[in-house]
Amino acid sequence: TQRYKCNDCGRQFVHDTAPSAETLWHAFAHEHATIPALVRRYGYSEKWIRTRLDEFNVPAYTPTPRTMVAVGDATWTHGSWMLVVRDPHAKENVYEKELFAETTASYQIARRTLAVQGLHFAAFVGDGRLATPFVFSDIPVQMCHFHQIQIAIRYLTRRPDLLAGQELLALVYTLPTTDKESFVDAFHHWCRTWSDFLKEKSISPETGHATFTHRRLRSARASIAEHLDHLFTFQDYPDLHIPNTTNSLDGSFKKLKLALGVHAGLSRTRKNKLIRSLLRAHE
Repeated sequence: TQRYKCNDCGRQFVHDTAPSAETLWHAFAHEHATIPALVRRYGYSEKWIRTRLDEFNVPAYTPTPRTMVAVGDATWTHGSWMLVVRDPHAKENVYEKELFAETTASYQIARRTLAVQGLHFAAFVGDGRLATPFVFSDIPVQMCHFHQIQIAIRYLTRRPDLLAGQELLALVYTLPTTDKESFVDAFHHWCRTWSDFLKEKSISPETGHATFTHRRLRSARASIAEHLDHLFTFQDYPDLHIPNTTNSLDGSFKKLKLALGVHAGLSRTRKNKLIRSLLRAHE
C-alpha cells in the first residue's frame, strides 16, 4: 500500500497497486504535475497515464439554492474567455461558461441560468464595462475599485506628465480608503478646476479639423463620471457585506492561468476539463 499526500491541499490518497484516475488527476490539475512528472512519480508509461487522466470525470456540481452577493468577471484562457460568477462569502464559484467574447448577453444568460437553479443575486460586483447598466439594474451594483484604477492608469499612465492627470490619478488611488462623500466632492472639485483646460482644442495641420487636446484625460474623467454612482455601493448597503473589488476571483484565476501555462498545448476537451476541475474546487 502506498500513501501519497498532496503538498497543495493536504489531502491523502491511498492506492494498493496502480494510482487511481482521481489521484492522477488531482496531481495533474491541482499540483500542476506534468505527464512526464507523473510517469517518473508512479513508474507507468505516458500512454497509461494519459488514458487514466482521460478516464477521470469532473464530479457533477449543483450549487445550493440561496440569495447571495455575486462577483462576476471573465478571464482569458488561452484561446477563449471564461466567465465566472462567485459567491465571495461562501468562497464558491457557482457558474462558469466558456465565451468567445465577453458581452452583456453572457451576463444575462448567467443570471438567468443561476435563477433557474435557485440562486438569486442580492447585489453584484463587476468591472462595470458591460453588464452593470442593464442586466443588474434592479439590484445594488458595485464597480470594482481595482478595475476603475486600471482604467484610469490606461488613460493617464502610471506617471502622468500633466498636473491635471497627476491630480486625477492621485484621487483615483484613494478609492479603497475614502468614503463616498469625500470622493465625490473631490472629483467634482477637480472637474471644476480643470474645466477650461479640458475644453482646449487643437487644429490638425493635415485636416484643419479641431479636436480636443487632452482626449485621454477627458476619457479618464468620463469613465469615473460614468461609474460614480456605483463606486461606493458597498458603503450604502453595509448589511450585505458587498466586496468593493472582484478580487475574490483572483485566487481562482491565478491558479487557472498557472495550470494552463504548465500544461500548454492541451486538447480542447482536456483543457475544458482542467478548467472545470479547478474552478469547482471549494476554496
